[in-house]
Amino acid sequence: MLAWIAGIAALAVLTVIGIKGLYPTQADLDAAAAAAKGNASAIAFNGPVQGLQTIGGEVAFQFGAMGLVTVALMSLLMIGRLTRGEEEAGRIEMLRSLPVGGYAPTAAALLVVGAMNVAVGAAVGLCLISENLPVAGSIVFGVSFTLTGLLFAGVALVASEITENTRVAYGIAGAVLGAAFVLRAIGDIGDGSVSWLSPIGWAQKTRPFAGERWWPLLVLLVAFVVSTAGAGAVATRRDLGSGVVAPRQGRLGAAPSLGRPFGLAVRLQRGGLVGWSIGVLVAAVAYGSIAPSIDTFIGNNKSLADMLAGSGGASLTDAYFATSFQILALLGTGFAIQSALRLRSEETSLRAEPVLATPVSRWRWALSHLMVAFGGTVILLAAAGVAVGVSYGVAGGELSATPRLLGASLAYAPAMWLMVAVAAALVGVVPRGTIAAWAVLAVCFVIGLLGQLLHLSSWVKDLSPFEHVPRLPAAAVHPLPLVMLVVITAALASAGLFGLRQRDIG
Repeated sequence: MLAWIAGIAALAVLTVIGIKGLYPTQADLDAAAAAAKGNASAIAFNGPVQGLQTIGGEVAFQFGAMGLVTVALMSLLMIGRLTRGEEEAGRIEMLRSLPVGGYAPTAAALLVVGAMNVAVGAAVGLCLISENLPVAGSIVFGVSFTLTGLLFAGVALVASEITENTRVAYGIAGAVLGAAFVLRAIGDIGDGSVSWLSPIGWAQKTRPFAGERWWPLLVLLVAFVVSTAGAGAVATRRDLGSGVVAPRQGRLGAAPSLGRPFGLAVRLQRGGLVGWSIGVLVAAVAYGSIAPSIDTFIGNNKSLADMLAGSGGASLTDAYFATSFQILALLGTGFAIQSALRLRSEETSLRAEPVLATPVSRWRWALSHLMVAFGGTVILLAAAGVAVGVSYGVAGGELSATPRLLGASLAYAPAMWLMVAVAAALVGVVPRGTIAAWAVLAVCFVIGLLGQLLHLSSWVKDLSPFEHVPRLPAAAVHPLPLVMLVVITAALASAGLFGLRQRDIG
């Protein structure tokens, strides 16, 4: 809970700091606003163009859509975990055997997640006010975060009633969130009418820092009440432990691959890989489609040009590609860490023990999941490189640059492997501290995205493995740092495997 709240608030503050550094003058803000108005990709990715001549308007544009998606993810993941996850684990049944009402566990989960959303909204609003942004816009921005999170908490409650599987519930709620983002993007590119079909669009219709409108917040509130009431009505139609929709029958015989640890690991993690791949592909297409107009988009903004052109002599377009691939690699590292930590979740859910009760060794079991993590990162990077290259060519660039961009994206594989190894080492040696892997990724995000704007010392930047990757295609290839990353990866992964072999399971 603290990680979610503090993380979203920190992103808001860092966004303000970054925008103030990138657009120090009114002329820079005006140039950025003019460039954004004609860029459909930027609008689809960020939201409607409104109030961009001010710092607050730029904050709402750059952080609004991403922040709203983040708070929605927080709500649906927490609700799924506290309701369907607890029910699937059998703990709700124990609670219900006591004199506890039928709606009490759901109400408790909703109170907790609701409090988290209130805290997030208050933190975001106060952080923006502390950065001297207008009070009214800051409050509207924060309240929109709170109500969007509450709405998707209601959506997650409905999804948790439909299915008896936690991961399927996540998938249903996530599909609703994805549809909301797509509808908002389509509407914002057009005349804005389709955006009214999206909860994210409702939140951005409040126009923070651009002549605030309060009444769209009522739409979010009503939708939250309706979805929560719907979940309560559905709950009365099912038995405890089941869902409204019965699961389909499985195959009579398992695939031969499921008889081996690696085949089982692939089967367990393929859904996560597909989901992360779709997210990375969407971001990659957005980055690639902007690239042909990057010179116009930057205009005469010396701060942004200097930040991109960190590699001496490189063109702004190649420097932009280098920065884009670093961001895409950081995003894809979310899958890498999640995949490696699957070892811990299989252990704590007691699913690892039946596998290890067979002649399968701990090393073989662990390596099967780590192989999925290592291989999955390569798939994500390859998809990102191809997507950036193809979208760049379609948008008016050179389609022949795709192989070069593919190679530039794959250069980040050793850095992502190192993050997998960090997670594996924590699972093997400090299993209760596996959340530290996500903290390391958060630090890498701050260093990679805002290190130059925050004027971080070189030794601080060197803490991130992503800073040791050559900034292709804007720089020459230096194999030694990549080799060192692979060596450190092997050492950490070995330490994790050795620790897993020595300690008790569970």
